[in-house]
Amino acid sequence: MAPPPDDDWSDSDDEVLSEVETSVLLGVPDGLVEAVTDITDAAVSRIGGHPAFLPSREPPLSSSQCQVCSSPSELLVQMWCPFEDSPMDRALYIWGCSRSACQGKEGSVRAWRGLRRNDKYAAKLEKKLAEKRAAEEAKARALEAAHKKTAPKMNPFSMTIPSTPNAFGLGAHVFGSTSTPTPPNPPVPTQAKEKDASPNDAKDDDSDAGSDSEEELLTALASVTVEESPWKSAPSYPAFYLSTTSEYLPPQPKPKSLPGARVSDPPEDDGKGGKDISWASEAYEDSLEMDHVFERFTKRVGYENEQCVRYELNGTPLPFSSDKIFQSLFPPPPAPTLPVTKAAFTVTPTPKRSYFPTNIPPCPSCHSKRVFECQLMPNLINVLRHGDGTEATKLTDEERRKAVERALKGTGTDVARGMEWGTCLVFSCEKDCCVDESGSAARECWREEVVLVQAAI
Repeated sequence: MAPPPDDDWSDSDDEVLSEVETSVLLGVPDGLVEAVTDITDAAVSRIGGHPAFLPSREPPLSSSQCQVCSSPSELLVQMWCPFEDSPMDRALYIWGCSRSACQGKEGSVRAWRGLRRNDKYAAKLEKKLAEKRAAEEAKARALEAAHKKTAPKMNPFSMTIPSTPNAFGLGAHVFGSTSTPTPPNPPVPTQAKEKDASPNDAKDDDSDAGSDSEEELLTALASVTVEESPWKSAPSYPAFYLSTTSEYLPPQPKPKSLPGARVSDPPEDDGKGGKDISWASEAYEDSLEMDHVFERFTKRVGYENEQCVRYELNGTPLPFSSDKIFQSLFPPPPAPTLPVTKAAFTVTPTPKRSYFPTNIPPCPSCHSKRVFECQLMPNLINVLRHGDGTEATKLTDEERRKAVERALKGTGTDVARGMEWGTCLVFSCEKDCCVDESGSAARECWREEVVLVQAAI
């Protein structure tokens, strides 16, 4: 007898689903940096090389000093990453010690952010914000006038009260209304991008194309170069361009529903500009049988083996293994309550862990909390290991995959540098503060942020 047909799946289940874009930006190497103008430009993101500083006063060389062995460290990554709607130009600098004895220890990898006020962009930003506030106030007044004009007269003694589109007159933009104009597209989260993709490139339709050109709004070359400074003699790797690309993952498998079961679609608004965040919100199984954390890490990284940096401001990090850092960022859930009054079979679900950081120290300058910004990936070690970049460009996909696997498991050998870790998580000030010692607003600053290093397995 032939098996009954499987009617639980629709015809659309057999279709090939497209990949899903997440809210994570991936930093990948993009060739050696050879142009002198790019080397000295703080708005050019890079892997290795020497830093190009934003602050007019060059920071001390001790900023790169390993806090374990007190030796100067090599620059691992410099990223151009201004915050959205911020008048400050911003770059993130991450140094890492190459001594084998320092690997995986606190203080062996250090991150600093450099800020400098961009007066031209600040004026343009203030103008845009004023126009936005004026437009919102005008719309609110128009809605309020329309509401008063069309509001029906009410009998105070009547038991029935006619419904109104907005009983409190707060404006339809608060609760949403089909009669109001479509709101503007949600702002795209500012991520670590190259110079030509920075939020300071925003166009102003009302500005004069002559005097306020895009070139004038771009960050100028770094005021301080490394040519006549102690940074020139600091140890360094060859410099590679750091390009960014969106992360795409295969769609999650569609669950098979029982006959007659109702299936509801998830809400379209995910709060991340239409990008999928279900992977980030997925909880970790709290099991002692195997390291599900490392298993998930290798699976996620396997979709794009070339990634050297993962950037998701105020997002969720991708932990490397279930070590103490994971325990701190993903604390165990409370144990379920078991019945004690009557014998019964109780099915206890596997405990799940969700991202809930509580032990990250706040910003010492403004006392705001620090949020996850980015993390360094094992393939960064492979890229920096290739001195001239030629070997890296000749690797096949299979060779690159095996190299990443060796780095993930900590079996790769780095004779020249000895650098070895699983991932480095960077947490930065949520408000991106720029204040002086007295707490007053400053035009530029140089601040160290928190780095958590998960050692290689």
